[in-house]
Amino acid sequence: MARVIDLDARRSALEAFLAEACGAARAELLGWSRLTGGAIQENLGLDVRFEGGRLAGRRALVLRTDAPTRVAASWDRVREFAVLRRVHRAGVRVPEPVAVEPTGTVLGRPFAVMARVFGETRGPRLVRDPAVAARGAELVAELARELARIHTVRPPDAELAFLPDPGPRPALARIALYRRWLDELDAAEPVLEWALRTLERLAPHLGTEEVVLVHADFRTGNLVIRDGRLVAVLDWEFAAWSDPLEDVAWFCARYWRFGRDAMEAGGLGPREAFLGAYEAASGRRVDPFAFLWWRTLADVRWAVIALQQEARVAAGESSLELALTGHVVPRLERDILDGLAELEALR
Repeated sequence: MARVIDLDARRSALEAFLAEACGAARAELLGWSRLTGGAIQENLGLDVRFEGGRLAGRRALVLRTDAPTRVAASWDRVREFAVLRRVHRAGVRVPEPVAVEPTGTVLGRPFAVMARVFGETRGPRLVRDPAVAARGAELVAELARELARIHTVRPPDAELAFLPDPGPRPALARIALYRRWLDELDAAEPVLEWALRTLERLAPHLGTEEVVLVHADFRTGNLVIRDGRLVAVLDWEFAAWSDPLEDVAWFCARYWRFGRDAMEAGGLGPREAFLGAYEAASGRRVDPFAFLWWRTLADVRWAVIALQQEARVAAGESSLELALTGHVVPRLERDILDGLAELEALR
């Protein structure tokens, strides 16, 4: 399968689809380009002019379609679009959902289309952006409030019926999931297996767990930021029902600080400002033990995903980025062991 769809060869079919989906008399594809990012999907920027309909005029759009291989538990573009549409309705700052084509008849693969938003997403640039540095505490507080808004979506929800039910203990459901992912890899990972067992043993100390919609990849790199302010939250392919602390802790994991380790909230600002704003916006207290438990599990999860990404190359996908991802595992294992030791001390 070709890595990137040639839209020039399928221009008329795409134009007809967009016109019908948006209620326009005509849609003209003026140009398109490949967008950077997206290890799990392919992103294409579209420049489209609509005659009439709800998007009348010239519009910048993004077309997202699946890459040839995917990691476990990443939703396809059709289901990701359903999540995007639901959180957009909940008032979360996301690109406006435009249309979804689930059959693959237009471009040879299912795809989704949304409005294009502009700003910076690349973590190494964001953590060194003077505008971010100038208002780091305010920015991470803004992000915390957006996360609290995401967490207002709760099951049951008819639009998100495809999301698996984690039961009353999402922490244990996540451990079971990552253990299964490890079992599916043709490799021995004793540190990760031992970490999952230790976290499982410590899970009773978490107290009461909630179940809400989590982004499950809320981090620097999936946020569009411009002039030190949030524009939109991207990439909903891992969305799930889980405990809200999964998102809170994932954002604070070391890997997403891009070398700016002192700024524990995504490399963008202080952890205290992020957690304080989240508590104020959500009405939840962030328990230190539970936060550390989920942050340690975040490192385990990312280590397993890194191994899965590496395995995609073995399955035939040509990508230097994916091939190198597995090399982050030793550093993650060190953080995991440090986290487990600190958890044992807190218990």
